[in-house]
Amino acid sequence: MPVPPPPRAVPVLPDDRSLMQQFSERYPVWFCDIWGVVHNGLTPFPITVSALSRHRRNGGTVILVTNSPRSNIGVEKQLLDIGVDPASHDRIVTSGDVTQVLMRQHGGGKVFHLGPARDYSIYDGTGVSRVPVEEAHAVLCTGLFDDRNDRLEDYDALLADLKARGLVMICANPDRIVRVGDRILYCAGTIADLYMAKGGTVLMAGKPYPPIYDLALSEASRIRGQDVDRTAILAIGDGPETDIRGAADYGLDALLVAEGVTDASVGLHVVEETVRQAVPHARIVATVHDLSWM
Repeated sequence: MPVPPPPRAVPVLPDDRSLMQQFSERYPVWFCDIWGVVHNGLTPFPITVSALSRHRRNGGTVILVTNSPRSNIGVEKQLLDIGVDPASHDRIVTSGDVTQVLMRQHGGGKVFHLGPARDYSIYDGTGVSRVPVEEAHAVLCTGLFDDRNDRLEDYDALLADLKARGLVMICANPDRIVRVGDRILYCAGTIADLYMAKGGTVLMAGKPYPPIYDLALSEASRIRGQDVDRTAILAIGDGPETDIRGAADYGLDALLVAEGVTDASVGLHVVEETVRQAVPHARIVATVHDLSWM
């Protein structure tokens, strides 16, 4: 059940310390989104990577919490390939990790894969097989088959067929869109919305749903060697309906980064007010362009 949050988180008051230094001292544990915050899908954001590393040097713990449908091992490899310093985080928790549990519970050992081949690593160690739709007990959606060229209407017939077969869809990434470089691409969450609109049943892994936060909290407590109270955690992200809503529902204060899927050109105060209108119970402590320590 969602944790009832107070109407608004207590903001940080101006003093001689930088904003991120204050956050580092107030919140020993950071749950940080990856795509749009740590990197743009192509290159890292050095300022953010540096801030995460500095928080850890100050004794803090950084759990990267992402709606990537890959396992944490797959995401770690991706970050290394892009050039993200591994010293920036203690652990990665992915919607793929949560999805593997749902696959075992609902896949009946055989699922139809709706998504790109790059996500096949999610099957590793699950004992679940990818099969044609005629043999499937469920559908695993990790995104569009080709998110750079496919149109949403290309999926109408397939989704209608899946619904007619009564297959449950496991959505490995509730994100609806993502920014890659200067492009906005559709994610699995958009396909899941289309399937629900047709009357299909969808099981969601990832933000804004509690299981991924439960796993992140468990990992943070394990790393720090003690139970971590939710008041000691700062959620950092750019997605209003995933990062900010998920943090609010879980009872966490949030730092809104307005350079991912939101348009910061209109001004930070406008971005924050727009997000608060969409998520009235948001616990936003500040809205920033990046995690600059200056």
